[in-house]
Formats: sequence, C-alpha cells, structure tokens
Amino acid sequence: MRRWRGVSRVVVLVGVAALAACAQKPAGTGSGLPTSGVYKVGKPYQINGVWYYPKEDYSYDETGIASWYGPGFHEKNTANGEIYDQNELTAAHKTLPMPSLVRVTNLDNGRSIVVRVNDRGPYANGRIIDMSRRGAQLLGFDGPGTAKVRVQILAEESRAIAAAARQGTPAPMLAELDGPPPKAAPRGRIEVTGPGGPVTTLAAARPAVVGAPIPPPTTVAGSMSEGRFVPAPVVAQLPVKAHEAIYVQVGAFGSEENVAKARARLSTIGQRASVSQTRSAGMTLHRVRVGPLDNVERADSLLNQIIQAGLTEAKIVVD
Repeated sequence: MRRWRGVSRVVVLVGVAALAACAQKPAGTGSGLPTSGVYKVGKPYQINGVWYYPKEDYSYDETGIASWYGPGFHEKNTANGEIYDQNELTAAHKTLPMPSLVRVTNLDNGRSIVVRVNDRGPYANGRIIDMSRRGAQLLGFDGPGTAKVRVQILAEESRAIAAAARQGTPAPMLAELDGPPPKAAPRGRIEVTGPGGPVTTLAAARPAVVGAPIPPPTTVAGSMSEGRFVPAPVVAQLPVKAHEAIYVQVGAFGSEENVAKARARLSTIGQRASVSQTRSAGMTLHRVRVGPLDNVERADSLLNQIIQAGLTEAKIVVD
C-alpha cells in the first residue's frame, strides 16, 4: 500500500527489529511476479575477459563515466528480481549490493541525485554506472548519452533498505511526499510538488566547497512503490571543478615492482603512463594512469587497447 505524507516530515531510520515488527508481504504485479525484489550481492563473475567482485562496500566513492538504459529493458526483471521502470530513479552497478542507495553527481554541470541500485551493469568497458532514463534526464545527459560522474554510496540509508529487503518488509521511508509522485522535472529548474506548491531543490543539503568531498545527505526524499523505497526526483546543485580530466587508470599498486610491470606492458602498445601516489586504508599506493584524455571516445578506445594487452583491471576515472 502506498502512503504519502508531508514533504517536511522526516522519518528517522529504524532498526531491523522495528522493521520486522511491521513485516508484510511485498506487493506483486497482476501476473504474480514480485516487484519488490530481494537483497542480493552475488558471486564474482567474468564479462568479456574482465572479472568483477560484488561486495558490501559502504565506503564506495568513485569517479568515472555514466551511461543510461531505457526502452529496451522497460518492465523487464532486474538482477535482484525487481521490475525495471525507466521512469523511476534506479541504476545498474557492477559490484554494489542490491538494493542500495547512491548519490550520483554530474561533474560537468553539478547536478546531483540519489538513485536506487537494483540491477547489474553496465558491461561496456569504461562505464561506472548505468542510469535509468529519468535519472539521465535529471542529470542532463540523456542527449549525449554519457557524462563524467561521481558515485557515492549512502551508507546508513543503504544498510536500512538492505535490512528491510532481507526481512522481506517494506523499506523505511526516509522522507515521504504528500500527493502523487512528482512528474518528470524540466532541465533548467528542478522542482518537487508538495502540499504547499512547488518546492525548488537547487541547493545542496549542506554547504560544499569546490574540490572538497561531497557530503552525502542524512535524509532522502522518496516514496513507496510496490514494497520498494524509490528516491524522489530531488536535484541538488553542487559545486564541481571545471574541466574535470579523463584518465585511464591501469591500477593502483603497493609495490614499485608492479608499477614497473604495468609500465612495461603499456610500452608494448606504445603508451606511456604517469605515476602518482595516494593513500588508501593506511597504505601508500602508486596510481598508474594514461592521460589526460580530451573526450570519452578517446578514453574508450584506449581502455579497450589496454585491456586487450592484459591489464584487465584498467578503468576510466575522472580527476
């Protein structure tokens, strides 16, 4: 049963025990197919010679190239058993748990939305996430087809909807809307219709500084649809750095020996790489990258060359 409440009313995340107390069977379609799906992580798998390792990663924060998918998959089953709706804010990801919530920010225009991950993909080399058609529209790249993006998992919210999916219960409402679901938002001005009229949502939830990490929101507006929590089309306008550069990152290695091996393999296809250091989990890593590259098409071509040379962990990043 769908319920809609005042847009200003925020519901605090509840624990698993509370979720179990209000358990009910998820709604289904007229054909008897369940639409709420199940919680799923999955085993390692290989596509076109590249291995992917699904896992619960509640610190996930990456940049790359987004694509979108729509009519050819509309109303078909997703990887976790939900029914794909190209007009909802959902997405496909190669490794994140399903369902989970992620914030996707277009690094070209600063538009940022929250989407529900409920499918696996994209499997075109170099794509980090596959957005629904509506998600691409709100982020402003449904025309060109791709965009430079940052993808951040919302840890607390994702744990809550994962717990609900495991229990087979309705997901917690983080913020519920009054009235019918908002219609597709115009590109220039994103609004959500509430009981008091249109509410403009062009500001970030918290102050942000250009170049600084983008803080995820503490609440997410949305609605219940067939037993699932689906984010509302609320767009935050966040400051982003101009002219974000595209690179093909061959890998991030802990040893100089592995750096040397990667650079030697690149030399066989006529490519030279830069090496820079970064810190991760208390370790110093050496990032081996080729670039910057001037467009996505060039990055795609180079990535395919590098993967065919045997460096199958290579990926496109934006920095």
